[in-house]
Amino acid sequence: MKKKAFGFKAPNTLVLIFIILTVTAALTWIIPGGHFDRMVINGREVVVSDSYRSIAHVPQGLWALLLSPIRGFIEAVQIIAFIFIVGGAFNVLQKTGALDAFIKRVVHAQERYPLIRKMIIPVFMLIFSFFGSLFGMSEEVLPFVLIFVPLAVSLGYDSIVGLAIPFVGAAVGFASAFVNPFTLGIAQGIAELPPLSGMGYRLICWALYTLAAIVFVQLYADKIKRFPQKSPLFETDNHWREHLKNSNIISSAGLKKTHKWILAVFVLAMVLLVTGVMAWDWYINEIAGLFLGMALVAGIISHLSANDIAKGFVDGAKDFMNVAFIIASARSILIIASDGQIIDTILYNMAQIVRNAHPVFAAQLMFIAQSVINVFIPSGSGQAALMMPIMTPLSDIIGITRQTAVLAFQMGDGLTNMIIPTSGVTMGVLGLARIPFEKWFVWMLPLMGIFFLMALLLLIPPVLTHWGPM
Repeated sequence: MKKKAFGFKAPNTLVLIFIILTVTAALTWIIPGGHFDRMVINGREVVVSDSYRSIAHVPQGLWALLLSPIRGFIEAVQIIAFIFIVGGAFNVLQKTGALDAFIKRVVHAQERYPLIRKMIIPVFMLIFSFFGSLFGMSEEVLPFVLIFVPLAVSLGYDSIVGLAIPFVGAAVGFASAFVNPFTLGIAQGIAELPPLSGMGYRLICWALYTLAAIVFVQLYADKIKRFPQKSPLFETDNHWREHLKNSNIISSAGLKKTHKWILAVFVLAMVLLVTGVMAWDWYINEIAGLFLGMALVAGIISHLSANDIAKGFVDGAKDFMNVAFIIASARSILIIASDGQIIDTILYNMAQIVRNAHPVFAAQLMFIAQSVINVFIPSGSGQAALMMPIMTPLSDIIGITRQTAVLAFQMGDGLTNMIIPTSGVTMGVLGLARIPFEKWFVWMLPLMGIFFLMALLLLIPPVLTHWGPM
């Protein structure tokens, strides 16, 4: 990593997370403790509105900081194990040569037909955005990073473009969802709104957000195509260039019969992934099992020995040890804030600020409050259970519709997911793509500015028109 002209060197991602962790611990000494009562409704724990009370805060000291990483590993073990399995499975898939042959075919096709190159970013981002809105695609995006990053580099772009296609695509769909049962569905249920109500305006929001994301990524990709050295990851991407060089993508033969069978297995696995999530309530465990099975079948088709499959899997998994530490450390931030009893205090005080504002500003402040809380509670369904029991009666008091409150929630919950270090998915995809958090954060800032401005503007018409039932 290059030093800046004034001698500053950006810290390692783990160092950056530890700084945030230390600041969070310091806040537990300053912010008063507070607590909302919870109760279980339909099997889900939700906050009891107007139950906030002050309690003694629990300052988190040095010992708590030292214990928090191991506790982070314990609480994030599912997503960490998932990343190990996905990394191992895709390394086996890469050993078969099928993915490299597929990338070669795409590279040659776009050289012969320029329209294909022009359509790769908009078409795939639209697909991922649709899935993000339809069933809340989030963890499911992790495997696709290992396909689109080398593909983007081979097309003359960089790893940021390769990550943005699946990750930003799915994230904007998640944030502007018109169906997503894991955030929108839960929030509307708590707000006592009909399922799928407000679909028309949400479709407009989804289309605008998706278009903005596609245009931003496409313009950046075109610039990197013309001036590769302007990429902030020009040197970092040497890893992917070496991989592509070693796999002999430019001069190797085309798709062999075994490659076609392996790619067919991969496509079938993707169909099962979508079907499983939507129809069979699959989550991380089932998806991990699916990719493990896919790797075994691909290895057998490619005539890899059992030892080769095992070694390839372990080699692929160990490449993501750094990712595991990053995810565990990021989860430590949430542990420190929760143990310090400051999350409910932050939530309560934000609600008081919203309560005293003009309806238009109140809706916008709801969005901002959701964005801040999302740093501490990056789970969409968890944040819905925490925030909507408070925001629902609050929206009744200040004169905005519950539908508007739900819209503010879903945008606040979804947009910041793309840049917060406490999100296991965000840190996971960055680790898989080998992109330092600080590089990604800086690159995302202009796009996040656009998204935030859009959110503030898109919340005005619902307030003025009293969108949806009160």
